[in-house]
Amino acid sequence: MDKSAGCQNKCVDTQIITTIVAGLLLVVAVLVTVIPVLPGSLLAVLTLLGWAWILGGPVAWWTAGIGMVVALIGWSASTVLTGHNLKKQMIPRGSILLAVLLAIVGMFLIPVLGLFVGFAVGLLLGEYLRRKNFPAALQAAASALKAMGLGMLVEFGCAALASSVWMIGVLIYFVNR
Repeated sequence: MDKSAGCQNKCVDTQIITTIVAGLLLVVAVLVTVIPVLPGSLLAVLTLLGWAWILGGPVAWWTAGIGMVVALIGWSASTVLTGHNLKKQMIPRGSILLAVLLAIVGMFLIPVLGLFVGFAVGLLLGEYLRRKNFPAALQAAASALKAMGLGMLVEFGCAALASSVWMIGVLIYFVNR
């Protein structure tokens, strides 16, 4: 058995293991865009970058590049949609800070949904304390939450699309080996 055949098998094993780990991380990345435990889009970008770095070659780098662009578009669209709506509703940083603090508390009190419930309650409470008008506070908080939900949906879709691009790249990469 010559030395190059042994390296070939080890290299292929490393590529397969790397691809399986990357696939699992991309599944997590897509899920955490909806269940915010980690920044899902950032995880997708770092996973794609790491996968391309380890596998190398034009197919891996093109796949990762396209996937990273799609994930970054989703991440920025989510931020822009939410931020634009918060400005439009004239919701100040104090209300947002209260919402974030109650989201963190909610995350520990109510598993999975506590983050959302805490944020919504905090935003409504912050706006009520500021406006002293419950219907106006409810309308502003509901509008901000809708924008946040739409942003999460866009980010989820882009993370899923980035993962689909990666799957196509994986097929092309290993079929051409």
